[in-house]
Amino acid sequence: MSSGPDLTHGPTTGHQLALTFHGQGPVAMAHEILDACAAAHAAVTVFAVGTWLEQNPHIGPQIVAAGHELGNHTWSHQQMKQLTRAQAVDEAVRGARALETAVGTAGWWFRPSGTQHSTTTIRAAAAAAGYHRCVSYDVDPEDFRDPGATAVRDRTLASVRPGSIVSLHFGHRGTVDALPSILAGLRSKGLQAVTLSTLLRDV
Repeated sequence: MSSGPDLTHGPTTGHQLALTFHGQGPVAMAHEILDACAAAHAAVTVFAVGTWLEQNPHIGPQIVAAGHELGNHTWSHQQMKQLTRAQAVDEAVRGARALETAVGTAGWWFRPSGTQHSTTTIRAAAAAAGYHRCVSYDVDPEDFRDPGATAVRDRTLASVRPGSIVSLHFGHRGTVDALPSILAGLRSKGLQAVTLSTLLRDV
C-alpha cells in the first residue's frame, strides 16, 4: 500500500507490521539487534548499505540465516535527491550487486538513502536495478538523532498500527537498547513484527 508512488504501509486489517532497519554501523550492534529479534521470535527487514556488506561479508548471510530479509539501501548512502540520474543509477545498481554477492539475490525492496520519499530520478534508478517500488515508512521515531532508548520506544509504540512500516537504524545504541521493550510493547498490542515480504505478500 502506498502514499503516492512509494510503499508506506501494509494491510491495516491484520496484526502484522514491519520493522525495517537501515543497515550499517558496528557489526556488534547488529548482532545485538538480531539477538533481541530471536528472543522475541520477530522477523525484520534490513536495508543494507552495499559498502557495509562488502566490508562485513559475513553479516548478510547471518541476517538471512536468522530468518530476516535484506533490501537495498544503495551502495554508499549518498543524499540521493542531490545525485544526477547516472549517479543515482550507479548507487542503486552497485547496491544490488553487493546484495547478490553477499546472499545470492538482490532482493525485492529498495529504500533510497537520505530521503523518506522518492523522486522520478530515484524511481528510475530503482527500476534500473530491478526494483519495481521504493519502500518508505509511516512510523519514524528518528532514532538516528540518538534521542535515547526511552524516546525511541515511546515514539515507536505511540505510532504503530497494523500494517505499519517502521524506520529504525543499526549503529545507534538507543535503538539497540530500546528494541526488546519495543518488541514487548508490540506483543501487548497484539502485533507481530514480520518481514516486508510477509507483510506485503498480498499487496
